[in-house]
Amino acid sequence: MTTARRGGAGGDGQPGPDDPSRSPGDALPADSPLARELLDGLTEAIVTTDGAGRVTLVNAIATELLPEVVPGTELPTCAVAAVARAARDGADAFDAAHRGRRLRGVRRDLGAGRHAWYVRDVTEEHARAEALRAERSRTAFLAQAGSRLGLTLDRDQTVRAAATLPVPYLADLALVIHLPPPPAENRPHWVRYAEGDPAPTTGLAPWSLAGALPGLAEALGGGISGPGPWPDPEPAELAAALPPGFGRPATVLVSPMCGPGRPAGALVLARRAGRPGFDQRDIELAREFAARVGAALGAAELYGEQVHLARVLQNSLLPPDLPAVPGAALAGGYRAAGDRLRIGGDFYDVFPISGGAMFALGDVCGKGVGAAVLTGRVRQSLQTLRLVEQRPLELIRLLDRALFDAPDAARRSRFTTLLLGTLGSAPGGGLTVRVAGGGHPSPLVVRADGRVAPVPVGGMPVGALAAARFAEAQVRLAPGELLLAYTNGVTEARGGSRGGETFGDERLRAALASAAGLPPAALVDRLLRLVDEWLDGQSQDDIAMLAVAAAPDA
Repeated sequence: MTTARRGGAGGDGQPGPDDPSRSPGDALPADSPLARELLDGLTEAIVTTDGAGRVTLVNAIATELLPEVVPGTELPTCAVAAVARAARDGADAFDAAHRGRRLRGVRRDLGAGRHAWYVRDVTEEHARAEALRAERSRTAFLAQAGSRLGLTLDRDQTVRAAATLPVPYLADLALVIHLPPPPAENRPHWVRYAEGDPAPTTGLAPWSLAGALPGLAEALGGGISGPGPWPDPEPAELAAALPPGFGRPATVLVSPMCGPGRPAGALVLARRAGRPGFDQRDIELAREFAARVGAALGAAELYGEQVHLARVLQNSLLPPDLPAVPGAALAGGYRAAGDRLRIGGDFYDVFPISGGAMFALGDVCGKGVGAAVLTGRVRQSLQTLRLVEQRPLELIRLLDRALFDAPDAARRSRFTTLLLGTLGSAPGGGLTVRVAGGGHPSPLVVRADGRVAPVPVGGMPVGALAAARFAEAQVRLAPGELLLAYTNGVTEARGGSRGGETFGDERLRAALASAAGLPPAALVDRLLRLVDEWLDGQSQDDIAMLAVAAAPDA
C-alpha cells in the first residue's frame, strides 16, 4: 500500500487537500505515523492483503477482534474461518460468530490483486435484532392464540386449542389438566398434544397425578412454580400421560390457568433432551398464554351455563303442541328475534275448555330472556285464571290486575299486548269466535271468497295502567273460513329491495287473500316464508301467529 510522494500545494511537499491528483490510496503512506494513528483510531477493523494473499496491515481494533491475523502471513491459513473462507471463495462479505462475538465484514478491491477487509463488531446490534425478532415472534404467537381462543365459546374446543397452540413453539409436548364443570365426573381430565401427533388425545387422570408432578398441585390451586426436571424415577401416572415413544422429557414448566373466580386447571409444557430449557422470557410467555386460556375457559363455561338456562327456559316457553278442537283446525307459527336462543316475548297458547277451546296470543314488552320470563308469568297466570273465569273480556281484566299488582320493581316497564278468545260451535255450522283485545293488532278474518277484514277489538296494553280498558268482539267463521291472530313482528319486519321498508298491513292482507282456502298449517308456513324472504337475512323482531279455521265438515 506504500506509494511514492508527489509534489503538491502543501508546504511540506505533500499533496494539498485540493490537489486533483490526490486520492485516498496515495494520500498518506500506510506506514507513516500519522496514517497509523488514523487507522488505529477507527472503530472498524481493517485488514489489507497483497496480491499473494499475505496480510500487509492490521489496525488496532483488528488486532483486538482478530488476534489470529498476523501481518506477513497468508490469510487463508489463519484461524479466522469466516474471513479465510470468504477470501478463498472470492466472497465480498461475511457474517459469522468468532470468539464469542458477532463479526460482519466486507471486502474492497485496492487494485493489483490487493484487498482491504473492513470488519465491524455487530454483537450488540445482532443481539438487539434477535431480541426484536423474538419479541415479534412472541407477539405473533399471543395474537394467534388470542384469535383461536376467542373464536369459540365451546369448552372442549378451547381445551383442545390450549393443547395444540404451544407445540412446537413453546414445547415439544403440552398437557392441559382441567376439571370439567358439573355434572361431569369431578376428576381431573387431560388433553395432550405432542409434535407430530395427528390430533390431541384426551384422558381421565387420577388425583394422584397432582402429587406426581412437582408444581402441578400448586398450579391447580392457582399458585406458580419455576421450571424443573421431569421426575426421576417417573411415576406411573405421568408415564400414562405421555404419548408412546415420546421418551422421557428433560424440562417441564407448569403454569396455572386461572379463570374468573377460580383456577380452571393447569398447563404443563415439556421439552425433550437436547432442546434448551425455559428461559425467563419463555416462562413469562407461557404464563401469559395460560392466563388467556383460563380466561377463555371461564368465558366458555359461563356461556355453557347461559345455554343451559336458555334450554330450560326454552323447554317451558316454546309454543306447545296444539290440542285437537272439535270442529276447528289450528296451526301456529313462531320465530324468536335472531333465532338463537329460540325464546322471546311473543307467544301463543290454546287451552281446551268445556264446549270448545280458549286461545291466547300476545307480545310482551322487550326481547330476550327478560321478555321470556314475563311471557312465562303471563302464560302461568292464564293457566290459573282460566280455571275460575273463561269469558275473554273478564279474563283479560283479571290478568291485567294480576300483572299490575306484581311486586317486582320492573313491572311498570313490563307489560303485554294480548288477544284472548274462545272457540265454540256456531248454530248452523262453523265456529263462533269471541275475542277480547288488550292493545294488540286486530286479528284478520279470511273469507271463502278471498275477502280479508279485521275484527276490531282495540283495548289497552295489559298490566300497564291502573284503569286500563279492554274491548271484545264476536265473529262467525263459516266452514273453510279462517281467523289469523299475529304479532307486530310480521307487519313491522323490515327488508325488501330497499332494505328498510316494512312488510306492512297491505302485504299481509294481500298474502292472506291469495291464500284463501288453504289449511291453517299451509297458510302459516307460507306467511313465515314470505316474511323470511322479505327480511333476506336481516335481523327481526319476535314473531308469533295463530290460525284458526272452521273445519269443512263442521
